[in-house]
Amino acid sequence: MRYIDLRSDTVTQPTQQMREAMYTAAVGDDVYGDDPTVNRLEELGASMLGKEAALFLPSGTMANQIGVMCHTSRGDEVILSADCHIFVHEVGAVAVLSGANLRALSFPGGIYDPAMIEQAIRPQDIHQPRTALICLENALGNGRLVPVEVMEEIYSLAGQRGIALHLDGARVFNAAAALGVDVKEIAKNCDTLSCCLSKGLAAPVGSLLAGDQATIAKARKYRKMLGGGMRQCGILAAAGIIALEEMIKRLPADHDNAKYLAKRLAELEGVEVEADSVQINMVFCKLNRSPEIIEALPAKLLEKGIKINEGGQRGFRFVTSNEIAREDLDYFVDTLADFMVK
Repeated sequence: MRYIDLRSDTVTQPTQQMREAMYTAAVGDDVYGDDPTVNRLEELGASMLGKEAALFLPSGTMANQIGVMCHTSRGDEVILSADCHIFVHEVGAVAVLSGANLRALSFPGGIYDPAMIEQAIRPQDIHQPRTALICLENALGNGRLVPVEVMEEIYSLAGQRGIALHLDGARVFNAAAALGVDVKEIAKNCDTLSCCLSKGLAAPVGSLLAGDQATIAKARKYRKMLGGGMRQCGILAAAGIIALEEMIKRLPADHDNAKYLAKRLAELEGVEVEADSVQINMVFCKLNRSPEIIEALPAKLLEKGIKINEGGQRGFRFVTSNEIAREDLDYFVDTLADFMVK
């Protein structure tokens, strides 16, 4: 049975082109630095992001955590959003791996306020930790975009205060496509950034961490420390190359499908769509129905071949991706409408 999977863009399957490239990939031992396909992926990623170097990593979480490790010492402080992935979804890894303190700020609408960040920077005081790093996201986990001008202001502030800036760019290519800019325009406003190859870009595994040569050399050693040396991983990197060369081009289709889905959902009685948040490939909405109906929805839809996550504080999140076509969205909305009137 084919399922329509709206849980996340992490559920994408590698394309046939990726599978063929993986089968024929030239490989070597990447820990020794002699896997030609991994080297090509890292050079391509660095070039596209406008950085000196890049490192292939198994996951976005490892990429973010190594980014934090590269910029901090034990007892330092990191300024970030209370809603960001590093703070909420990475298992408290900063405390374990970096020994750093997290100063989480709640920004109105999730969009960074440079003045709030400046106010949170610690003074030179023997009693207080050193502010060593600011972490941003773009696109945000709530589906919104951070304007390039806001990133420029924060990066300038960080530079003036001698603070590094790391960008969790899990969906940075979505952000670039939606903002209508080259991804370099976003990436130039950070010292390091991670980007995910296995979300909307459909590679089966992997992320990149990009930055200057010295930082990425340090990151490579941390990758080995954490068990991320993957040996003949050119088989995986081959799919990552296609993700960067081909799959970025089709991200606007996911964004258009999200807008289409939001429009269709908004037409249903009892559905409240967060229209302002539909900026990339995510749709957030609430259903004005009883808790019993809302709790039963994922299981009921699964019976009809549709996969969704359980509702949270913001209601439900639906994510469009490579395998989702317009007719799939129509089927989903029609099925949801039938269930809501029962």
